[in-house]
Amino acid sequence: MSSTDITFPEGFLWGAATAAYQIEGAAREGGRGPSIWDTFSRVPGAVADAHNGDVACDHYHRSASDVSLMKSLNLQAYRFSTSWSRCMPDGVTPNAEGIAFYSALVDQLLEAGIKPWLTLYHWDLPQALEDEGGWTNRETAYRFAEYAAVMHEALGDRVRVWTTLNEPWCAAFLGYAAGIHAPGRQEPTAALAAAHHLLLGHGLATQELRRRDAEATLGITLNLTVPDPLDPESEADRDAARRIDGQFNRIFLDPVLRGAYPEDVLADVAHLGMTEHIREGDLEVIGTPIDVLGVNYYHGEAVTMTPAGESVPQEGHAPLERPISSPYVAAHGVRSVPRGLPVTAMDWEVQPEGLRRLLNRLQDEYTGPAGIPVYVTENGAAYDDVPDEGGFVDDQDRLSFFDQHVRAMKDAIDDGVDLRGYLAWSLLDNFEWAWGYHQRFGLVRVDYATQERIPKASALWYARLAATNALSADASAADAGKPGVVLSR
Repeated sequence: MSSTDITFPEGFLWGAATAAYQIEGAAREGGRGPSIWDTFSRVPGAVADAHNGDVACDHYHRSASDVSLMKSLNLQAYRFSTSWSRCMPDGVTPNAEGIAFYSALVDQLLEAGIKPWLTLYHWDLPQALEDEGGWTNRETAYRFAEYAAVMHEALGDRVRVWTTLNEPWCAAFLGYAAGIHAPGRQEPTAALAAAHHLLLGHGLATQELRRRDAEATLGITLNLTVPDPLDPESEADRDAARRIDGQFNRIFLDPVLRGAYPEDVLADVAHLGMTEHIREGDLEVIGTPIDVLGVNYYHGEAVTMTPAGESVPQEGHAPLERPISSPYVAAHGVRSVPRGLPVTAMDWEVQPEGLRRLLNRLQDEYTGPAGIPVYVTENGAAYDDVPDEGGFVDDQDRLSFFDQHVRAMKDAIDDGVDLRGYLAWSLLDNFEWAWGYHQRFGLVRVDYATQERIPKASALWYARLAATNALSADASAADAGKPGVVLSR
């Protein structure tokens, strides 16, 4: 733990994030239709121990008390996603009862003095749209813009910050190439079509929201990594890093912020026909100016080139009972190599300096030239939490993870990065996709048998940070996480 006092700029925003399918439950209530995750989680071997989100954290019935919990933790902002399948069960027809849930949630947040930060899409595509091709179908992009319009009509008078997509890399490449996420397809050509149509949907939705509300803050959230060549002197390893950077970072950054796909990425995937999906005017739509870039960062990785057919880098996933493929559709022979860094329970390396480097790169190459600020919209860690008899988790490993990454952010700000806020992942332990309920990222422990919420040591530490806008060297990590710390401002 650092011994340095640090203070963040005045007005720096502290909050937490969740996603609809991971916490809401109530899968068959209020007219909600099935999403691709309802379907995928029932595929044998797709999710650890056949877990699903039918109940999750029961947030649908507990939103008021969850908002009270957020207030007790001094959160200034709450980033949540609306469920497309709850609001428009067939993907096209509004469902008043489902939309009313989010209207009530927004009112609860505002009454508590918490900024609502709405994400329109966090991977729960209505199954009815997947049946028509999902994101491989260009029409889904237009349906997404219509969905954005419906949500703005209902919530635009109170919600001022809108994110179109969360992590389109995962939706496209884990969902359509690797088979790790819903809808579980393993088709490289489909993944590239999905990537383009997701971006087109982002652009169309951004235009629709801007037309309706010139003063709204609009953006997209991308998960980004820092790929380093294992051997910087090796041309093959440098090319491996270039390919991962291209197929993870630049395939989304460049069209959104520069209005064009990277030429080297298009060359890498030329044999897979991506350009067949790009129509005249698409890139102008995708490049519609945004107001903010959300950055999700969990880890970087060292990569090297090995003969084709050997292991490839994967986003952390559960030991599944069904075969999966690489999400990197044109990086055959590339593999990630452990560097001896500490790892989380997801086996992800803890690399806070990677966050500083990433933020500086964005400032230099993308957000700085575009004149837009950055928010870290997800950052967090899963560990093997061990509760005491009362259910309290003294999660010093997670607390240390947050401390290191918060300090890396302050270093980036001191470097000149226009970073405006931090939204920790996640508020609650929840359904962790293919891992089911086996991995816990929450600041708050959820006892899934009773639905009791118990703030962990990291939550108490974070509450102090949010209240003071500073990290002090006077209190140890253990002191900062002791039960009984005053949570109010």
